[in-house]
Order: sequence, then structure tokens, then C-alpha cells
Amino acid sequence: MKLEICSAAKGRPREFCVEEALAAALRVFWSKGYEGASLSDLTEAMGITRPSLYAAFGNKESLFRKALDLYEREKLAYIAEALAAPTSRAVAERLLYGALEMQTSESEPKGCLRVISSVACGAEAESIRSEVLKRRASSQTALKERLERAKAEGDLPEHVDGESLANYLGALLQGMAVQAGGGASREQLRNLVETSLAMWPGK
Repeated sequence: MKLEICSAAKGRPREFCVEEALAAALRVFWSKGYEGASLSDLTEAMGITRPSLYAAFGNKESLFRKALDLYEREKLAYIAEALAAPTSRAVAERLLYGALEMQTSESEPKGCLRVISSVACGAEAESIRSEVLKRRASSQTALKERLERAKAEGDLPEHVDGESLANYLGALLQGMAVQAGGGASREQLRNLVETSLAMWPGK
């Protein structure tokens, strides 16, 4: 989609691709977090002026929310696919290997945008932190419900608590994101995935 925005510097319309600009903003937020990404960082990466950014996306907070939507739609698509898997073990495999592929991609920033931005602590970032935590809680609830269904179907042992298992998986995924952001190798993260799956209680 092309959008024409008036450029104050040149006094004439400037055309740019909204989708490409948003993808560029996503990479900046993903690399630096919400607080670490300055407007100068964003406009430089997006190839637009501040007036163009405000006209097309609103303020920085609005831009981040749109970038987060894009991130979840494109980079976290594996989560919905995992939840649709036929067994609890397959759910865990697709979640963990999906995270491994995404977080160790040579063409993407390391770590998880939702984990990076959930630790934002400034007053300006409080609404962003709340939004990220709310979205993450929604994903966690969906995982809990899927594992509780697995238990009801006999796919998990009777003694296993679906919510606790979902929390374990969530903590593991967050830990992988933190380690990937800290420079852990693909092999190290793969070993973590394989060790966790070896202990999985399901079939």
C-alpha cells in the first residue's frame, strides 16, 4: 500500500510504502526495545520524516502497537499452528522448535519482542508494558486451555496439572528468548529444547 504524506522540508507529497516502513520500525523495536528506540532511530530506519511518521502511524506508542501486531501476525504464527497440533507433545514440539527457528534466524534480531518490551520500566512505557503483558497472558491462557483439553482426552497423565505445565512451557519460551538475546548459540538452545522434550509427560 502506498501512502502520500506531505513533506514539510520539500513542500511536496512524499510517497512511501506503509508496510515496508512498519517492517523497518518493527526491526528497530525488536533490536532496541520500546524505550531504547528513539524517534530518530525509527525515522532513519523507516526512511521517512517525523511528520510523515505521525501522519501515517500516530505517535510512537501507536507505531509500536502496529509493529507488535505485525510481529505477532508474521513472526509468532507458529504459536497458533502449535496449539492446533493433535497431541500435547506435538504442541510442545512445535512451540519450542518454532521459537528456536525464530530466535536464531540470521535475518532477524535475537530474542523476543514481547519479552524485551515487557521489562520496560519508564513512566512513558508503562502502557506499553501493560499491553505486552496482556497479550502474553492471552497466549498463555490459550496454551493452558489446550493442555487441559489434552489431559481431559487422556493425552496427559492424570497427575499432571495443565496450568502448571503451561506455565513451565511459558517460562521455558521466555528463557529461550532471554538467552537468544544474550548470545546463546543455536546448538545451545536446541539442546535445551531436546532436553525439555525428553522430560515431557505426554505421549
